[in-house]
Amino acid sequence: MKAFNIALVPGDGTGPEVLKEGIKVLEALAPRYGIKFNFESFDFGGERYKRTGETLPDSAIDELGKFDSIFLGAIGHPDVKPGVLELGILLKLRFALDQYINLRPVKLYPNVDTPLKDKKPQDIDFVVIRENTGGIYTGMGGASMVGTQQEIATQLMVYSRPVVERCIRYAYDYTRKRNRKNTLTLVHKCNVLTHTGDLWVRTHKEVGDTDYPEIKQDYNHVDACTMWMVKSPEFYDVIVTENLFGDIITDLGAMIQGGMGIAAGGNVNPDGVSMFEPIGGSAPKYTGQNVINPLAAICAGGMMLDVLGESDAAAAVDNAVHQALASGKIKSMSAGRMGMGTTEVGDFVASLLA
Repeated sequence: MKAFNIALVPGDGTGPEVLKEGIKVLEALAPRYGIKFNFESFDFGGERYKRTGETLPDSAIDELGKFDSIFLGAIGHPDVKPGVLELGILLKLRFALDQYINLRPVKLYPNVDTPLKDKKPQDIDFVVIRENTGGIYTGMGGASMVGTQQEIATQLMVYSRPVVERCIRYAYDYTRKRNRKNTLTLVHKCNVLTHTGDLWVRTHKEVGDTDYPEIKQDYNHVDACTMWMVKSPEFYDVIVTENLFGDIITDLGAMIQGGMGIAAGGNVNPDGVSMFEPIGGSAPKYTGQNVINPLAAICAGGMMLDVLGESDAAAAVDNAVHQALASGKIKSMSAGRMGMGTTEVGDFVASLLA
């Protein structure tokens, strides 16, 4: 039996509730696939910050780095200034553990409403691969004469060839493994961001021409991509993009797949420790009411299995979510409108795997 050591970060608001259902599903399938999970929970989040004034101590990075993976509920507390927890926990983990890929499937399941007229599950099924540790989010830049009429602020989009190339190679490998349309679309804004854009465009072409000749190469400016994701999402297979643009278009992706309740993501280090999470946030107003949708957390658990090398088990989670939604018993992706509670949705999906 294969054992995995998983660090749990339940976090804030409804994070612990949805994470509990994700764990429930993992434990339901474990015997069937010869897997054992050893879970250990950590209390990083808003309540700890309020109590101690610390977000993520350096010692925690070393400790979390010893696990096979991290499974996150949500980070965000109404009594903590926005950005404190996000920067101090999420971004700190991404950079410290070199989780340089943000992986975001955009998949429409049956009986899930999308705002796109006449689009069906077969039309919305693509993956966005976002570079996760470089670009403008590194914080390079500064400000001077702050608070005066002459104030100046700069934030730099900085990329090196190695950082760009490892992301693009991951995207090509993912496209090859996915083996759906075998098309990798680079999204950037090279007509305006001529220096970083040129680096991404040249690397995309050179790597593809040399090592992935069977993969079709395509390119969209980011503004055009937002239009095509709405008009013709069926065009896309795998998208690769830099950090800022990826952050923007993945939220659009979440909406066209039915909302934050079904959107899962992974922060991946292919050779190290990765972290998986529902992307909908902590939703504190629903805390403790048993009404929040846990499907994104369940899907995030499936993604974690895939990155851990358990592709059959990961496919089983995806199939169970598909069956649960195809049944029509789950009425909506919105909190309080699902037709069953948080724990009941988890029980339902788990029953399809046991």
